[in-house]
This record gives sequence, structure tokens and C-alpha cells, in this order.
Amino acid sequence: MSGPQKPLELILARNLLTSVTTPAFLVAKDGTLLFYNEGAGALIGRPFEDTGQLDLQEWTRRFGPFDENEEPLSFDELPLTKALREGRPAHDEFSVRSADGEMHRIAASAMPIVGAATGASGVMVIFWPVDEQVAREVTTGRHEVTR
Repeated sequence: MSGPQKPLELILARNLLTSVTTPAFLVAKDGTLLFYNEGAGALIGRPFEDTGQLDLQEWTRRFGPFDENEEPLSFDELPLTKALREGRPAHDEFSVRSADGEMHRIAASAMPIVGAATGASGVMVIFWPVDEQVAREVTTGRHEVTR
């Protein structure tokens, strides 16, 4: 992660997410997408190395989230926002869009990341496709990542 030194808890969370096959995002308290793992890259069609960190407006424009009518959801409605604001895990289902425009219905659980000295510094969002076949492909590495 470039720029100023990140809080230790965010560095450790990123390290954890690199070893998890289930798609996951690491989001800072300001909404910046700090990192996503290979599983998330497979689902959205772009590896993190190609996008790097993205501000809130950019990643929500690219990937969503979207409701069942493919309309953008408000940031306030997301589990990650609830986890940050309320300091507790939150869960919901919504859709994300891959780089090729394909929509995927996902279930997402967000957990706040809290540092002893800093309080809430971000959120880990673990998500998976509701479609079982796509979920298997993503977690086993069989879902193609577009370069």
C-alpha cells in the first residue's frame, strides 16, 4: 500500500485477505478501496495489480453495488458503511458488475477493523456469488480474470 503509513491493523488485514480464497475487499474508513484479493479480482474481472487503490466514487462507479434493478445503491445502504458507523458486523445481498459488464448477485458480510489506539480504521468485506457455480469457480481459481 503506497502513500502514508497505514495503521498496523489494516496492514495485517491485507495480509490475511491475501491468503483467503473467498472474494474480499479492504476499505478504509473514508471509503477508499485499499485492496482486494484474487478471489475478488476473479469475480470483478480485474486483478488488484491493474487497478490499485480506488477512491469511493471510482470503485462504486466501476463495480457497484447495485440493487435488483441494476440501479446504484447508496453508500449508506452498504454493509461496510453499517459496520463502520455502528462498529458491528453487517450483512446483505446486492449485485456487482464485472469489468465485462456481467452482473453478479452476491452476499456480503462486513466486519469493522478496530485499532487499539485509532478506533475504527476500516472494514473487511467478505463476499461470494449467490450462484453456487460461480462461487465454486471464483474460489477454485477457475473464473477468468480479464487483463
